[in-house]
Amino acid sequence: MTPPSPIPVLSDDEDDNTEEVMACVLVFNASDPSGAGGLSCDTLAIASVGAHALPVVTGAYARDTREILDFFELSEEAVADQARAIVEDVPPQVIKVGFVGSPENIGVIAELAADYDGVPLVAYMPNLSWWQEDKIDEYLDAFRELLLPQTSILMGHHSTLRRWLLPDWAGEKNPGPRDIAKAAAAMGVPYTLVTGLPLADQHIDNVLATPETVVAHEKFERIEAVFAGAGETLSAALAALLATGLELPEAFSEALNYLDRSLDEGFRPGMGQVIPDRLFWAQPETDDTEDSAEGMHPNGDFFEFPANETKH
Repeated sequence: MTPPSPIPVLSDDEDDNTEEVMACVLVFNASDPSGAGGLSCDTLAIASVGAHALPVVTGAYARDTREILDFFELSEEAVADQARAIVEDVPPQVIKVGFVGSPENIGVIAELAADYDGVPLVAYMPNLSWWQEDKIDEYLDAFRELLLPQTSILMGHHSTLRRWLLPDWAGEKNPGPRDIAKAAAAMGVPYTLVTGLPLADQHIDNVLATPETVVAHEKFERIEAVFAGAGETLSAALAALLATGLELPEAFSEALNYLDRSLDEGFRPGMGQVIPDRLFWAQPETDDTEDSAEGMHPNGDFFEFPANETKH
């Protein structure tokens, strides 16, 4: 088993007596009893790449590995009290926002983010098709108006972001990453990470874009499996890697390759979807390393700590 990486040092002054501290990510997300997504996903992914999660519970799913059955939101007071209590003690390097359950909770998070204006905010928009339509509309409207102006990086699947940000798209072709980034930029978002772009050669592209340019992109071979929690894994890893001090293009590449290995080692604990193994690096070493490596995805390599120096 490969040991965790050394704790990153956040102080630039090597002569002072301050204690070395681990980079911290303030995470807003729901509890997920399946472990596929939510705060359990965030905490594992963030720890795996060398940071510490400060998890704030926004509600709880009723779900299994096949589907989401219901959601029980926490009040905005409960969310605000959790967040304020921890940030007054532990300063976060990055804020990561997943599913928070209500427009009121979005408002609370937007207010806190405004108080921490210099802290990058990574926002992940999941597929909400399991929810009631009126609640989806209210949630997306509040997210657009209140939280996107505070967002540094917006991430989501191509189909999710396209339907949300470009509902009236009339082009002959589907909007590309820069089109989606342009729509997000109109709301104040400087960078957009679009995942799941299908390519003709049985690959899927993932693109980090601005309205002006494609900052970075990486494609991976399409996997013949249905995963739960892939997007949340990627967004959590990206937030954590940014917190440790990586520049955005490097953090993007490292996070994608971490996700690729997590999917490659994914497992099916129940009767539903496959869950990424975010602790693949902790599995006991075996003697069939060469055989396993032959089946890995292109650009995937064994995840070696320290996390900031993975080689892919």
